[in-house]
Amino acid sequence: MAVEDEGLRVFQSVKIKIGEAKNLPSYPGPSKMRDCYCTVNLDQEEVFRTKIVEKSLCPFYGEDFYCEIPRSFRHLSFYIFDRDVFRRDSIIGKVAIQKEDLQKYHNRDTWFQLQHVDADSEVQGKVHLELRLSEVITDTGVVCHKLATRIVECQGLPIVNGQCDPYATVTLAGPFRSEAKKTKVKRKTNNPQFDEVFYFEVTRPCSYSKKSHFDFEEEDVDKLEIRVDLWNASNLKFGDEFLGELRIPLKVLRQSSSYEAWYFLQPRDNGSKSLKPDDLGSLRLNVVYTEDHVFSSDYYSPLRDLLLKSADVEPVSASAAHILGEVCREKQEAAVPLVRLLLHYGRVVPFISAIASAEVKRTQDPNTIFRGNSLASKCIDETMKLAGMHYLHVTLKPAIEEICQSHKPCEIDPVKLKDGENLENNMENLRQYVDRVFHAITESGVSCPTVMCDIFFSLREAAAKRFQGDPDVRYTAVSSFIFLRFFAPAILSPNLFQLTPHHTVSDWLRDRGFLSCPGTASFKESYMATFYEFFNEQKYADAVKNFLDLISSSGRRDPKSVEQPILLKEGLMIKRAQGRKRFGMKNFKKRWFRLTNHEFTYHKSKGDQPLYSIPIENILAVEKLEEESFKMKNMFQVIQPERALYIQANNCVEAKDWIDILTKVSQCNQKRLTVYHPSAYLSGHWLCCRAPSDSAPGCSPCTGGLPANIQLDIDGDRETERIYSLFNSYMSKLEKMQEACGSKSVYDGPEQEEYSTFVIDDPQETYKTLKQIIAGVGALEQEHAQYKRDKFKKTKYGSQEHPIGDKSFQNYIRQQSETSTHSI
Repeated sequence: MAVEDEGLRVFQSVKIKIGEAKNLPSYPGPSKMRDCYCTVNLDQEEVFRTKIVEKSLCPFYGEDFYCEIPRSFRHLSFYIFDRDVFRRDSIIGKVAIQKEDLQKYHNRDTWFQLQHVDADSEVQGKVHLELRLSEVITDTGVVCHKLATRIVECQGLPIVNGQCDPYATVTLAGPFRSEAKKTKVKRKTNNPQFDEVFYFEVTRPCSYSKKSHFDFEEEDVDKLEIRVDLWNASNLKFGDEFLGELRIPLKVLRQSSSYEAWYFLQPRDNGSKSLKPDDLGSLRLNVVYTEDHVFSSDYYSPLRDLLLKSADVEPVSASAAHILGEVCREKQEAAVPLVRLLLHYGRVVPFISAIASAEVKRTQDPNTIFRGNSLASKCIDETMKLAGMHYLHVTLKPAIEEICQSHKPCEIDPVKLKDGENLENNMENLRQYVDRVFHAITESGVSCPTVMCDIFFSLREAAAKRFQGDPDVRYTAVSSFIFLRFFAPAILSPNLFQLTPHHTVSDWLRDRGFLSCPGTASFKESYMATFYEFFNEQKYADAVKNFLDLISSSGRRDPKSVEQPILLKEGLMIKRAQGRKRFGMKNFKKRWFRLTNHEFTYHKSKGDQPLYSIPIENILAVEKLEEESFKMKNMFQVIQPERALYIQANNCVEAKDWIDILTKVSQCNQKRLTVYHPSAYLSGHWLCCRAPSDSAPGCSPCTGGLPANIQLDIDGDRETERIYSLFNSYMSKLEKMQEACGSKSVYDGPEQEEYSTFVIDDPQETYKTLKQIIAGVGALEQEHAQYKRDKFKKTKYGSQEHPIGDKSFQNYIRQQSETSTHSI
């Protein structure tokens, strides 16, 4: 989800690997072990939770999480919880990384010390405040200053225990006084509109004179401050919860009698001593935070055109796309935006065919074909991940769910058998499971996406042409990807591919070689060799070959001819009654929601028959619902011909996911709306425009449409911006590659060691492309610099966008000041 900023779109995303925790404090009980899980939070809003690792003080999680971030945030936080069956789970400690510090840890495994968590440090949100100082002459002729403090509003306050009923206390504090006043409580909102004014008298010992109209003594100003504390009104016996504070010295009124600004709430400074970090253990994380600032499409034309013609460049190693793979530290770093861009413009198959063919020509042994982490391998992996996810779900999900639900014992290592288990029975259980998955895969060829089949066809042809004496190479070239890199990872870790929440790992999958080359598999465990004999029959070898033949045949059929419902997303949410019955309360209920490419349904619970179904063709729009409608966050509406279905998701990330995928599947509906009502219809009128008729046309334009193709929801400009960022960060390598081209052209002798890492088949063509890349990157760099300068001139510190306390903006101001001084 992009945020518009004066013609520039800003995207935020984060990719996290939660590794492990170590040395957690022991539980104060006989076992001393804990059952721990880790949550990922934007500020204090939970957006992801790991599995629970039982009975461990050094739990290993090994889980990945990726999300687009749909709002501003100050901290990316990680909390370690200890599960408690009888009471609320307790927090052991946390890691909180400020947004401006995320780049320090970019894509590096880092151990973070867990910090103590207390209510005074858990703050988020911002406050809009106005101060006005005026002079008042009393009846006795004494002059005093009257301070008016207006609490306008707050935004983004935390939700505490599922609710937020905030109020504010305003205190004028000094060495010899402390006068406090309080706002009204605003119920069920974390964006309260207070708009209350409080008056305080600031007396002066001297008499009134026009000369000193607003000139009160320096020492008085320095000693007085306004303190605003935000609280959540709680019904619990422990009292109201602290939400944050801000302190403003009255010296801000020296220059002017009025002052207005937004402030970030800060933790309470009460001098409390936290535990030593070492007492709580540590957490290993790898965080990749990306912020893309995307211009309009025409800015990217030169660089984009250069990348899109990469497949046509001879040799392909001289193309812009291949050069990106050469200069990036990791091939994966280059492959992700490259594949997305090329898929978006329909150029991924010719490019992958070209680089795969070049790699095959450099391969000497057919047994090592596509075994390395080359650019070709990474690009094929990324293409399968993007284009094949729904194919993966259709093929494997029924089998995986069946295995997880039946949960039969499958241990075939005699040493690890549990009491009461029978080796022969376990062997038969595992054989049935393997056979079920095997048939699901080998009978799915007709559903394999066309783009994957076209790539497999090019791999097969290149391998067969290069190693004409090896009849099996045409199969191993394809099987190494479809089995080892596509199906096997999904079965080993189905939770990472949204196939199941469980973590199912079967030892037999660790060697998938028997699928690609029957009769050649070898096992270090004798019991695995015995088990393999079940599948060492010709019918299995024939099934694999037929499957590989089918998916690597070009132009064999239209995949759309096989129409079947594809489960796209499901989960528990809260929905408001739609009023389909003439009488009855329109209350809120938890329901299990299910979306396929045919219909959107909700059920009383998972597995039940649907209570209500909306055919995809009846979805006219999917939009956010303003919080003020029901005083509830993360709500959205699915608009149908006769009514809207109001739904609340569990968090902002989940709400965005549902809105995106519902919008995608309904994008091609002929009767889609162009306008909608951003608020609900309540008490006989629309809250947004006050129109009395429930069938009144919408009052706001619908948000921009998304591509209809669910699998390829790609923003070409954003991907080009990412590629520009990569080229820009590796500019020194681009320049070194230019030097290497000159060295090879002028002196065709032994390569210098510093240049030996680059693949340069044609120095002149490569140099020519490098020159164009550097020029295109330089032009975009100038545009970004100009945008930053313009924004720096227009932006006010203390505005709603950059409240006082915004450290990232303070750093930005300092950088701009240094740049300006340097240029002068």
